Amino acid sequence: MNPGYVKMETKERNETGLWTDEVIGRIRSKMAWVSEKNRDKIPYTTDENGNYDDRSDRNRSWRIDDGLNWWTNGFWSGILWLLYQDTGEDRYARIARISEERMDRCFSDFYGLHHDVGFMYVPTAVADYRLTGNEVSRKRAMHAANLLAGRFNPAGRFIRAWNDLENEDTRGWAIIDCMFNLSLLYWASEESGDPRFRHIAMMHADTVMQYFVRPDGSVNHIVEFDPETGEMVRSLGGQGYGEGSSWTRGQGWALYGFMISYIHTGKQEYLDTAKKVAHYCMACIPESGLIPVDFRQPEQPAYEDSCSACVIAGGLLELAKHVPASEQAVYRNAALRILRAIDGQRADWSDGCDAIVQNCSAAYHADRHHFTMTYADYFFIEAVYKLKNIGRLLW
Repeated sequence: MNPGYVKMETKERNETGLWTDEVIGRIRSKMAWVSEKNRDKIPYTTDENGNYDDRSDRNRSWRIDDGLNWWTNGFWSGILWLLYQDTGEDRYARIARISEERMDRCFSDFYGLHHDVGFMYVPTAVADYRLTGNEVSRKRAMHAANLLAGRFNPAGRFIRAWNDLENEDTRGWAIIDCMFNLSLLYWASEESGDPRFRHIAMMHADTVMQYFVRPDGSVNHIVEFDPETGEMVRSLGGQGYGEGSSWTRGQGWALYGFMISYIHTGKQEYLDTAKKVAHYCMACIPESGLIPVDFRQPEQPAYEDSCSACVIAGGLLELAKHVPASEQAVYRNAALRILRAIDGQRADWSDGCDAIVQNCSAAYHADRHHFTMTYADYFFIEAVYKLKNIGRLLW
């Protein structure tokens, strides 16, 4: 190898290490006060004054599926478990358990829970049990896993996504997001020794490979199947620009999600699929490193989704761990490009906003864009920690 190349590579590695250390320092500093300020909340986003909301507030007039049952409610606890692994400070574990315990009411209320119990209970109950051995957390996680397994449609070999929506028959709907929820089933199978959970997860992943992932590595957000026969009916644009487009957060769910399935099963097709999605994403990253809501959206309006950016970066870094050494830099450098853009242009490290990552968007055609999301912070922090091999993969 060219000595000059080796010297340059070493310099870049050292610079990345210094940058990562600086960002971790900023994360620790910000989360020290943000965690205490919001210890009794389960936040999703911030208001105009930069203060976190509280999805567990019973005095708010939430719908049945966007209050305590809101699908992102596990990520606040997940952030705290990341900080617990980093710092070893017990206070992060204590605050994380407030969310976990409060969410027990979701089980008794039942209505409003759907396939996103994976997002809700992996970063809370599963994380708690894995890191501390809390047996009550194990019971919660196994309960959630059984609820998720109960949504499996054997005719179509898919997990039903949402519950009934107004004016929409969703009995046959599956969505790309569920690739992340599968981690709950893999954990349950490994923890209990019961292969049913793993079989359900793998059948769903196989269906996603066949019907969601296109030859070029772009993915559908929603695919509808006939709930009686299992035959594919149509694909829908969902939260992206339209049918046949490329919703970037969906790309992240696919990339990272197939890596999760590969890690838990060793099935080569899952790794190959993750690589296919990764190369599509890398080819579409703008020069700025800032990620749009949809890779196929019009130039204007130029909506961004920094949350998608963080999910994609995390998936790329996980992929880099499982490919030959000669391939690792390609994925790692792409992830770094995204994370540096977030830190340099879309991160708020001040005390004027509870959230770190700015300019997130839930959907291209939504009324609101460029706000904060707790799970964007989760995936940003997780990705930065990956660069230093801090903590274990919670998924």
